[in-house]
Amino acid sequence: MSLLSQAIFSTDLDASPLRKFPCPLALELLLCDAVSDVLRMTLDQAKKLITACARQMDAQYKKIVFDEWAIISLTENKGRLLAYIGPRKAGFQKNFLADAGALRTSLLGGQTSIGDFEFSRHGVGTGFESFLVLGQGLFLICNNTVQSMDAITQDPLWLAAQVPFVELSDSFRADPLVLEA
Repeated sequence: MSLLSQAIFSTDLDASPLRKFPCPLALELLLCDAVSDVLRMTLDQAKKLITACARQMDAQYKKIVFDEWAIISLTENKGRLLAYIGPRKAGFQKNFLADAGALRTSLLGGQTSIGDFEFSRHGVGTGFESFLVLGQGLFLICNNTVQSMDAITQDPLWLAAQVPFVELSDSFRADPLVLEA
């Protein structure tokens, strides 16, 4: 195991081989860079987490909560669809701005942080119910193309179904999605 690995994974700080490192600031920068390389979620990892969350939410709710899940990039004044699960991929792309509806201001406003999410209680049909910030300029759009969020939340099972969504939010807050350059 390398000196750096020993320092990163050591549970006993006094026994760490880097305890006597001659330049603490350089050590801090080195460790920060090494840890940031480890904490960069890939698109494939994000899709696996999202799929697991969808299954957990559906299991808690005893039916499908969101039948449309899309990972999008909104950077440099361009929108790109990076991944999509749902019944209307072409319609999703074509009607994005209209479907963003009440969430459009928050989604496009740039005032959200990684891990933040927002729900629209009145999204109906293809109007988006929710988004979650996955990374810098990267978002998860969640939608139920049949029910509104208002109707979904009327079911008492919705309370338990929220738990996996909040855990997903925490996962991205701790380990944001970063696209390969």
